[in-house]
Amino acid sequence: MTSFPAGLELRPLHIPARIDDPDAADFREMVRLRNLVYAEISGHDDSFMPADELLPLYQPQPEMKRYAWIAVFHGEVVGRVGLDFPQEEGARTGFWLIELRRSAWGHGIGRAAYALIESTAREHGRTVLQSWAEHPAADGPRLDAPTGFGSIPRDHAARFLLASGFSLEQIVRVSSLDLAGARPRLDQLLADAEQAASGYRIVQWTLPTPDEFVDAFAWMKSRMVTDAPSADLEFDEEVWDAGRVRRYEAGYIDAGRHMLVTAAQHVDTGELAAFNELVIGKDRTAATSQEDTLVVAAHRGHRLGMLVKCAGLLAWHDVAPESPRVLTYNAEENRPMLSINEAIGFAPISYEGVWKKVL
Repeated sequence: MTSFPAGLELRPLHIPARIDDPDAADFREMVRLRNLVYAEISGHDDSFMPADELLPLYQPQPEMKRYAWIAVFHGEVVGRVGLDFPQEEGARTGFWLIELRRSAWGHGIGRAAYALIESTAREHGRTVLQSWAEHPAADGPRLDAPTGFGSIPRDHAARFLLASGFSLEQIVRVSSLDLAGARPRLDQLLADAEQAASGYRIVQWTLPTPDEFVDAFAWMKSRMVTDAPSADLEFDEEVWDAGRVRRYEAGYIDAGRHMLVTAAQHVDTGELAAFNELVIGKDRTAATSQEDTLVVAAHRGHRLGMLVKCAGLLAWHDVAPESPRVLTYNAEENRPMLSINEAIGFAPISYEGVWKKVL
């Protein structure tokens, strides 16, 4: 039995039906805390999300069982805690987070929250816990990734994770592209990619995905956890169908967020061979997020990654001309995708560590 620090409550987070409902106060406070913590860690507000845009992502889904708590310390919400269990048959992983205001460090809140996470995982038969943590640049000792690609400072978060029995498995690079003046470079790169990608054409859509593409899109989404570099991390293979695509899309549509999907289609067969996602919230002057990008293994070697990224970014000017930059995340050992990003003009701004513990 874990003893909590005096004055600490880890309160289960209630998920309201609507953000303006009387019972939505805890959820709104959780989102306020989330945004403050991310700004404290990164020094910028590009990860900011309004509560009404985040709420649809917390609605129940058959693919994921989500547990969430808020950390209330002496009456003040100082953190949030989350634990997700994929629901695929035989799944044994759990993905978790603990995010605390700096002012709440040093009181044992993180230790109590992690004890709750681990005990909940054990109760549900999960044997692998994994987590992502941003590690801002800092002087002093560093910790190398076992992949041989990248390192992070042995900072507050790293020390906490090591003390909790986790091992660093992978480094993720966070990169940013300044959209001002990017068009000439994108035009040239797209022209070069189109020449190399003879036999493929670009198709684009905003959500919802057209019925003619939904099954192929579902299959490509299912490959994200199996085809991307994952070091010694464990991911349960995901099953995607049209229904799951529609539920996935609802998280964006219901929030008023805008997604542009750019895909490469093989002309002779009609197969979708690659795709890229660009997303922005209702504030079209905010930063853009480049989310999933994948080139199907059977179609690699035709510069399709460059093709879909450049075509998407060029079309994005008409979607959000005032968005100043695009953020993206890639495994540090994913040299093919990093090379594409670097050629486009993406530059690293921070790094995340991906951590794993086998229970």
